[in-house]
Amino acid sequence: MTANPAYLSYDDKGDASDPSRLPLVLVHGHPFDRTMWAPQIEAFAPGRRVVAPDLRGYGASPVVPGVTPLSRFAADIEELLDALAVDTFVLAGLSMGGQIAMECRARLGDRVRGLVLADTFAAPETERGRRDRNAMADRLLREGMRGYADEVLDRMVAPYADPAVRAHVHRMMTATSPEGAAAALRGRAERPDYRPLLASLPVPALVVVGADDAYTPVSDAESMHAALPDSTLHVIEGAAHMPNLERPAEFNRALGDFLARLEG
Repeated sequence: MTANPAYLSYDDKGDASDPSRLPLVLVHGHPFDRTMWAPQIEAFAPGRRVVAPDLRGYGASPVVPGVTPLSRFAADIEELLDALAVDTFVLAGLSMGGQIAMECRARLGDRVRGLVLADTFAAPETERGRRDRNAMADRLLREGMRGYADEVLDRMVAPYADPAVRAHVHRMMTATSPEGAAAALRGRAERPDYRPLLASLPVPALVVVGADDAYTPVSDAESMHAALPDSTLHVIEGAAHMPNLERPAEFNRALGDFLARLEG
């Protein structure tokens, strides 16, 4: 674990000696932490720099109660990358992390040379969604994380997933601070519409989704793929909401092919 001079805890791994290899920045989802990217760090750090932060309120980063909008998460990542002197990079995010990645692209512009959107969606929150997220935030503050983690585990990862993967995902959820998770839920309930950003995205994108994802189904991924000017869609069979953990070899192949294309 490394402490960020700007704010966050993070992993900064890999070989940065080849300037033709773009750094890879990985943004985790809710309610997880940077350890969800362990298979990707292991696969890609031998050939490039890989940075994976714990978002504020998650993992080893400080918890700030209240409301954490996606723009605040993006500002934290900008501060971290500035502190680490990471200028241009490929940005990947899963679920809420994908929405934060879209927010980062809006904030950081040409510094983001490629965008990976995994098991996420670009539409703004609905009125019902706002109510539901705020109600869940209230529940987590009242009850803690374990009941929620038990309840959603079979949607986060498929029931047929490797038991070690299921245990890892459950462990991340139960270790998350209820205050941090609630603040993120309240902020995410107010997220903007990222569809116009995707429609005008001037860099290549990779859209990845688990075939059995019940939270962000394949139809959401297809909608983003259709909106993006230059994108590749990869549907991973035998996976739900976290294909990077459930089917890491296939996820890594898709990501590796995308990185190879970006680097010519």
